[in-house]
Amino acid sequence: MAQDIQLRLRSIRKSFDGQNGRIDVLKGVDFDVYERDFVSIIGPSGCGKSTVFNIVAGLLAPDDGDIIYRHERVSNLRGRVGYMMQRDLLFPWRTVLENIMLGPEMQRLPKAEARDNAMEYLNTFGLAGVENAYPKMLSGGMRQRVALIRTLLTDPDILLLDEPFSALDYQTRLYLEGVLVDAVETFNKTVILVTHDIDEAVALSKRVVVLGGKPSQVKSVHQ
Repeated sequence: MAQDIQLRLRSIRKSFDGQNGRIDVLKGVDFDVYERDFVSIIGPSGCGKSTVFNIVAGLLAPDDGDIIYRHERVSNLRGRVGYMMQRDLLFPWRTVLENIMLGPEMQRLPKAEARDNAMEYLNTFGLAGVENAYPKMLSGGMRQRVALIRTLLTDPDILLLDEPFSALDYQTRLYLEGVLVDAVETFNKTVILVTHDIDEAVALSKRVVVLGGKPSQVKSVHQ
């Protein structure tokens, strides 16, 4: 049985105002993301990776083209995605547990159930016992695990990762890449990763989308 397509981008175009007029960044970007897929987007600096990412996240609107989510044309994916960036963006005045609970608080989910889920995630990610610690007491790798748990706890349909491990040392990065793969398989998540690291893209992904050109298009898809 063929795998269902969860997300389709069709003929996505985007330009921005520059000093000398409009600058075309994306020209007809097309690719698919399947249910429980792990897709990496790679390409040279300035090729529009972040622009594609921000369009998927709902932070930017395309100038033209279609976003099709589970066979329905939508204007954006707000409320369906969880966004994790390179910086962990933990609030220093909140404990680990309080940081993780931020999403459920904003979604007004039942507090007791959300707390039980948060503690289960902390145990799964090897962070049991640090729930009352503050971010300054944690290593960089531990902080990124907390940020990943915070993103997963909102139960997004698609997990968007913007080079989340690039600031970490090599050994920590390898460890967290393994943690990430285990997590997305355990919790049945679809992932889109933006990275400059080809080795990381190949190691983690089921498929790699290569962007290139000015304005940018999909040059190839590898699986």
